[in-house]
Formats: sequence, C-alpha cells, structure tokens
Amino acid sequence: MSQQASPDYLNPNLPPETRSRDLIDRMTLAEKVSQMMADAPAVERLGIPPYHWWNEALHGLARAGTATVFPQAIGIAATWNEDLVFRMANAISDEARAKHHQALRQGQHGWYQGLTLWSPNINIFRDPRWGRGQETYGEDPYLTSRIGVQFVRGLQGDDPYYLKTAACAKHFVAHSGPEADRHSFDARVTEQDLQMTYLSAFEALVREAGAAAVMGAYNRVNGKACCADPNLLTDLLREDWGFQGYVVSDCGAVADIYQHHEIVDSPRGAAAMAVRAGCDLNCGDTYQHLLEAVGKGLLAESDIDQALIHLFNLRFRLGMFDPIEAVPYAQIPMAAVDSPANQALALEVARQSLVLLKNQDQLLPLDKNLERIAVIGPNADDALVLRGNYYGTPSESVTILQGIREVLSNSTSIQYAKGCDILDPGQAGFDEAVRIAQEAEIAIMVMGLSQQVEGEEGQSEGLRDGLVSQGDREDVQLPGQQEALLKAVVETGTPVVLVLLNGSALAINWADEHVSAILEAWYPGQAGGRAVSETLFGDSVPGGKLPVTFYRSVEQLPPFDDYSMAGRTYRYFDGDVLYPFGYGLSYTQFEYRDLALSHWQIWGHEKVQVYCTVKNVGEHSGDEVVQVYLRDEESSVPVPRHQLVGFKRVHLAPGAEEHLTFSISLKQLAFADENGNWILEKGGFTIFVGGGQPGTQGVLSARLEMIGETFRLR
Repeated sequence: MSQQASPDYLNPNLPPETRSRDLIDRMTLAEKVSQMMADAPAVERLGIPPYHWWNEALHGLARAGTATVFPQAIGIAATWNEDLVFRMANAISDEARAKHHQALRQGQHGWYQGLTLWSPNINIFRDPRWGRGQETYGEDPYLTSRIGVQFVRGLQGDDPYYLKTAACAKHFVAHSGPEADRHSFDARVTEQDLQMTYLSAFEALVREAGAAAVMGAYNRVNGKACCADPNLLTDLLREDWGFQGYVVSDCGAVADIYQHHEIVDSPRGAAAMAVRAGCDLNCGDTYQHLLEAVGKGLLAESDIDQALIHLFNLRFRLGMFDPIEAVPYAQIPMAAVDSPANQALALEVARQSLVLLKNQDQLLPLDKNLERIAVIGPNADDALVLRGNYYGTPSESVTILQGIREVLSNSTSIQYAKGCDILDPGQAGFDEAVRIAQEAEIAIMVMGLSQQVEGEEGQSEGLRDGLVSQGDREDVQLPGQQEALLKAVVETGTPVVLVLLNGSALAINWADEHVSAILEAWYPGQAGGRAVSETLFGDSVPGGKLPVTFYRSVEQLPPFDDYSMAGRTYRYFDGDVLYPFGYGLSYTQFEYRDLALSHWQIWGHEKVQVYCTVKNVGEHSGDEVVQVYLRDEESSVPVPRHQLVGFKRVHLAPGAEEHLTFSISLKQLAFADENGNWILEKGGFTIFVGGGQPGTQGVLSARLEMIGETFRLR
C-alpha cells in the first residue's frame, strides 16, 4: 500500500477514535462480530492481526511461563504501601510487555500473551468464607481504592498517548460469593450499601487512575444481570464517571443471562441485551449469535460499531497498529522478566506483607544461635502454596523451611516433620512432629490454608492429582487435623511460633491463647520463605497490618448470601473479634502526638487537613502504618461505626519522627441515603489517628463540627 493511499487508521498521528471509526467503516458485519470475542481472529485484508484479549496479572504475570510471583493480592493489601504497590505493578507490566513482544517475534498471538491484563480484583472481601477473597485488597473500600489506583497506574504507564498495558477493574459489581451459585445468584443490595461499599473502589479506579477496562460480574444485582444492565454499564460507568475504556464480560457471563439467570430465552437475546447495555467484549462465544441478533432486529449494526470503537481505541492506544519504534514500551527486553531487580522487589513486598499477630514476652525475633529447631506443618515445605491462585512460574521458590535453612548457620540443627496434611483426617505424622519438638529449643509451625481449601469455583490451578478446590469455606477454623497437631506440639512445653499461610481470616482462638508468637504470612509469593525467615530471626521487622477482620467464629457472621453490610466488616460489626482490621504488631514501638486539624469547624465547603507526628520510641528501626479514621457522631441514618479515611506507611529509625498531613474530603464526611444520594449533614465528627482503629492503645482523637446546613453533594 503506497504512502499516499495509507488509510487513516494506520496514521499514528490521528486520535484513536478517528482511527477506530475509519477502520470499522471498512469492515463487514461478520468481521465486526468476530472482533467482539476474547479470541479475536485476524482480518488479513485490513491488516488486523489476531489478538487474544485474556491475560492475567493479579500478583504477577500469570499462566504464561516464567514470571516474577509476588505475594497474593490480600498480602499486597497488608503492606498498606501505595508506593510499593505502584513499583510492583510497574514491574509486572514490564514483564507483560517483554513477553508480548517476544511472542509477536515468534509469530504467536495466543492466550495469556496479550497486553490486556484482567486485574485487579477490587471486590470487597465482605465475608471471610469467600474463596476468592484472597484475590482482593480486603474489606475496606478506601484501602481497596488506594491500593487499586496505584496498581492500575503501575500497569498502564504514564505516556500521554500509549498505554503500557491495559488494566481491568473487576468484577463489576457486588460480587463476593457464593462461588457455587455465582452463575445464577442475585445479590440484593441497598442503594446505600452500593454507594458506600461496593461501588466506591470502581469509581476511584475509573476517575483517578483511568482504568482501561471494567469486567462485568457473573451475578445479578437486584434482579439485573451485571453484564446486561445499562444503568451500570452506560448510565453510571460512562455517563456519570466518564469511563472511556472497554467493558468485558466475565468468562461465560453472557451465556448465564439466558442459561442460568433466565432473563431471556436465547443466546442471541442474551448477546443483544449485553451489547445494548454496554458490554463490548464477550469472554465466551455467545457473541457469535450477534449476526443473527442484528438480522432479527434485536439490535442495530450501530450498536456493534459503538462497542468496536471502545475495543479498537484500546488496541490503538496499546500501539498494535503502529511502527514498533514509535511505541515507547515495545523496547522493554526479555531481560526484564524475572530480573534480579524484580526478584528483590518480590522479597520486599513479601517482607512488608507480614503481619505480627502475637509476640508474648518478645519471643520474636529468635536468636540465630539456637542449636536445635523443629519446623513442623503442612505448609512448611510446600512451594506451590506460596503462590495462591492466578500465578506465574517462578524460576525459584523458597519455602519456609528453605528460608530458615538459608538464614541460619550450619551449626543449627533443623529438623522437619510435616505432621499432617491440610485436609486429610489422619494423625499418622503426629508422633514424629512431637518427637522433634521435644528435642528442639523452639518449634516453628507452618499451617493454614491452601488452594485445596479456598479458591474459585472449579479451580484446579495449584492442585495435584486432578483435585478441584472447595471454593468457599463453610467455617473459618483451621481445617483438618492442624489444630490437634498444634495442641500436641504445644503440650511438649517447647515454645511455639505459629506461621500462617492463607488467603483469608482464620479463627485461631486456641492458638491465640496458648501459642507465644503468631505471624500472618498470607500466600507470600516466590520469596515468601526468605521474608518469613528474615522476620523470624530479626533481619527484618514486621510492619504489615490486617486488611481484614479476624473473627472468632462463623457464628458471628450474617448468612453468606446476605449482601447487606449490616454486621459485616469492621465498619458495621461491633462484636468481639480476634484481631481487628488495621491490626499488626512490631518489634519496636511508636508514639503519636500533636494531632491537629486545619479546621475545627466547617461550613461544608472546605477540605479538612489532619496533622500529626509519629515517633519511633523503640530500639529497632521499623515501619508504622499511620491510620486515620472518621466517625459520624450524629448521623440521622445508620452509617459505619467508623471508617478509614487516610493512611501512610512510614519507616523510622529509633528516635526518629515524622510529621504527616492527611486530607479528608467532603465526600468522606458525607453518607449515601436510601436513594444513593450523598448527603453532608451538620453535626459532630470524631477523627482518630494512630496505629490502629479507635480504641487501640495510643490512638489520638479530635472533634470536628459541621455547622453549615445539611445539603446534597453533587
């Protein structure tokens, strides 16, 4: 094709939408429809290359061979470190770009080789029984939004025209189990809960981070299928929030519209309904019926064109039709994959994700000169459990047992016994575990959950021998014979340190009463064993905080399928918990002082600045997560008991202090009413600043008064 005859869609100097419209105008209806499913074929006469939209990057590039495996998302949230999350996501997108262009050089355009990364999962972890809660950033909308915004920014880059990769906020909306019913489930949600809990992180990722994609959920919300609801996908997402990207269905969700939700009676009806509502891309094959749907008059070709504009705009912004030298991210080499820098970053994220739950009599950190150590438990020497789900293949995985061996010298005798399996009922391994514990100065027990116990519906990833994950849990206890094994070892009288590997909260009530030290390690990724061992033996000081509440019993929870927030998460549950949201100990101590506000009274048009000083008054350098909470003392409607409105992770040497400033917006002072309108009422508020929730030792408080008239925020 001569330069003079080059079409507009091949001109990189034109805006993406101009290029998209020019390309779409040249396509037949059949060609258009072919581009609206995840495995989009080539249209050779127009130079459209094949492209598979489905790729995963939840905590590292997944399912595409060697890649750096960072801690699972719930562990990422436990870092409470926005800058660290940005750097991690930037590393993930480096690896994605490098692998994508290597695949193109080899003529490959397949599954898990593209630049459209269907991450992050920003659903709210409202119930600890949900098997996919491990994929989220926890139970709080504000923490989820802050971590999610930085993750998206790191994935998408900062070029004014080209995207590095395309992030996808999922699953839109009100999706958090039950897994077994997700294809037919109807989540009944009040407008207040939608606005104040389920929607807020999605809005932040769209408005602040410019997320390139949103994935519609499997379920219905208040009777309407999420992938076929124009109020969600068009009115709210595009018109109210200004979303400019593409909407993709969860995989198989469009088929659910007729097969399981039974809203329509045919695949063509489901396909037409989804496209008209604003679902541009079908992960699945139901959109093959769009030709028939247009022929039957269920939708117009212009509806197809509008969806394609969103899809091709994205492909142009990823540089897929432009000279490779014009795309800044196309030059990232394969050396970026599993690089030494990324390996070091995986270790750093793992270190910062660890949460110290108990440390009686300062048992930790342990002395490296111990002569005899017993390492016991089903998760102690399991490399696979480190990865959680949606993971890549690390070049090296360090188990907890391996990490302990690395940290200690050869003069220490380290004996290992598995003791029991995660689920199996047998106690055949107890005797060996007890024997080595009796001979040891300390017993490090590594227990918790695994891919067998929590995961996605039908998940087999990470399981052996053809097993399928249980998906959701029925209770929140340690499964199998683990607590019995723990009791048997504690009875030896040898001091015990319990290390937990898991993706959700555990009711370890007995352990909390009888075990001297407990460290929460989540699914810590490829370097998890090193991070845990460094922390156990004092080379690293724990500073993570819980992104979820650890309840004492499943009896404290509402029914799993009840989507009302009443009685859920720290914001609405006022019972006695085992470990609260925001909790985490350190090897050092911090002190707060000088809490002040920019305004003690407001008229309803000012932001409020919060000032405080935090000082390390202990003997070790360490990290503190400074947390700011707000309580509406006089609301006329039920609102959260208190809620997180700011946080900052700081590193302080002994004796060092830092002066911090936080900003509270008017919307954070407001609440959503029964119609979903945001209302700012006159009355009193209390602001709390410290190392945990209100009531935590050392937390400071200040009174703020709204003296203007009650009004509705825009």
